[in-house]
Amino acid sequence: MMRFSIVITTYNRLSLLKRAIDSALAQTWPCEVVVVDDCSTDGTEEYVRSLGDQVIYHRNPVNVGHSASVNAGVEAAQGDWVKPFDDDDYLATTCIEEMVRAIAGRPQAVLCSCQAIQVDQNEVEVSRTTPCGPGSAFYVPQEDVHYGMLLELLPFGTPIQVAFQRQAFLESGGWDSTLDTNCDDIDSWIKIAQYGDAIFINKYLAYRTVWPGAYNYKFPLQKRLETNILLKEKIHPLVAPKHRTSLPKLQDTRNFLKLHWSLVGLKQGKIITALQMAYPVIFSPVAWQFFARVTYARRISHQSHSIRQEAIPEIATLQV
Repeated sequence: MMRFSIVITTYNRLSLLKRAIDSALAQTWPCEVVVVDDCSTDGTEEYVRSLGDQVIYHRNPVNVGHSASVNAGVEAAQGDWVKPFDDDDYLATTCIEEMVRAIAGRPQAVLCSCQAIQVDQNEVEVSRTTPCGPGSAFYVPQEDVHYGMLLELLPFGTPIQVAFQRQAFLESGGWDSTLDTNCDDIDSWIKIAQYGDAIFINKYLAYRTVWPGAYNYKFPLQKRLETNILLKEKIHPLVAPKHRTSLPKLQDTRNFLKLHWSLVGLKQGKIITALQMAYPVIFSPVAWQFFARVTYARRISHQSHSIRQEAIPEIATLQV
């Protein structure tokens, strides 16, 4: 029987934490539940300890931040697989059961991602992530994962969507605290993907709370661009040899990201910032070709899913 641990990180949000814990304890597949408290002062410790042996409580000796808290939770966990998420998010009751079923069909996997529903603070649906690939579940061989990530064809998503093999996480070095709350999760998926295949489940099994003025959106656009470039620079050398002939140059990738974030800036009304990002890339035909290539590839990926809506008992393969 596959052992699954749910690791919930929290800091001074007891009312939200209660919902997160309830969703973990309500899973139709038996799970170990670990709560990592980053030195809360709002009664979190008393509440979690009152749950007895239903929940394992770990309190950091000092406030260490989100990334280090995730690492501490995985260290404390005993499961073969770990499902991490933050205290303001929660799971559908069948989330872990669906993941276990998918992983059983592809034991070489080290990452498993599902679709998520975005909700506001009142649990009202705001939006949904976009399914991709064939069928209700599909896997991507390890040798194709980084290439798919480079071209942005494989949206693993935020922690509430992703589970990972614990051993692969530990061998990858865990979450990088220097990236705390700024793509530290994506950086981890890149590293873990070196150890096996990835599975994508096209079912909505998780709920992510979207907050007005969320902390990660307060990062300046230039900082977000720089982090995105850093991640692409990490992915680039990890792409398998079979894709080298079609691998875009790293500078072309950087230019694509500059175009992307300049367009984000325009949508947000930050015209000066957008123009600063876009110049002189906006005059590069190669950059626009790469931008068009990624946009087209995403559209084809989404269309292939819409053609194959039926549930399939086995996991399909996506070759990217």
